[in-house]
Parts: sequence; C-alpha cells; structure tokens
Amino acid sequence: MTHPYSGGCQCGQVRYEIRAEPLGLYVCHCTECQKQSSSAFGMSMPVPREAVVILKGHLKEWKRPADSGREVSCLFCDNCGTRLFHNPARNVNITNVKPGTLDDTSWLNPAGNLWTQSAQKWVVIDDKTLNYDAQPSDFSSLFKRFNMGHNRNQK
Repeated sequence: MTHPYSGGCQCGQVRYEIRAEPLGLYVCHCTECQKQSSSAFGMSMPVPREAVVILKGHLKEWKRPADSGREVSCLFCDNCGTRLFHNPARNVNITNVKPGTLDDTSWLNPAGNLWTQSAQKWVVIDDKTLNYDAQPSDFSSLFKRFNMGHNRNQK
C-alpha cells in the first residue's frame, strides 16, 4: 500500500484521505484506549497532521486530559460517533489516525504495544514486537520498526 489512504466513519457521512506515508502503527492497552474503543485495546497510526484531508462530512471534537496532564483532542463523526483521529498536544505535528476506519486494513501490522501492564490477561502480546509497560518517552524506535516492515510490504 502507498498513499493516499482513504477511510471514513461507519455511517459514511465522513470521508477522509491521508496524503503521506504513516509514521508508525502501534497498539495501546491503556485503560483509556480500552474505554474509548469498547475493546481490549486501541490502535493508533501517527501521520503528519497536514496530510489528513477531510473530503466530506463534519467532525465533532471532544478534549480530554492524558495521563501526562496534556490535552488530547478526540475527533469523531458528528452523526454516528465513530472515533477517527486523536490530535495529541504533546506533538502538534501529528494526528493519530484510528486505523480501523481505513477502507483497506489488510496491510496493517503494528510495530509494538504500549501500556502492556494494563493489557487484558487473555490478550497475547507478540514478543517479536516492541513492547512497553507504559508510555515510551520516545517513539522513534516504534516508527523505525514500523517503517522497516511497511516499506517491505510495499514491494
């Protein structure tokens, strides 16, 4: 897969395009991601913020504090409520796309897992990925690992 990547919400009212390659892809097992996804974990695919283009529809924004005390802007369809993006205050240059909203998810292969200390006991975490008990202070290793595998999948 190569950009642009397209996606949208469940009801189809919001459509978006990502016009750059993703920086990374990871799974987060923190209790906040479990709550927002109504599942055992959430997934995030950081992309350059300027690469996200809303093609149609309207987003609603809700802001919440992160464990760091910084704010996270959560963006979702104002009709069906599908969570599409997070804009973290810690890095104003990226948007975390919720990759399950992409039209084609067949190529997704997370580079690692965050907050494994909060993972549900029945979730199997691959020891071949980069795994962190909590929030890593630096995401560069995750991005590097993802891009090694992602570039290989493009050939």
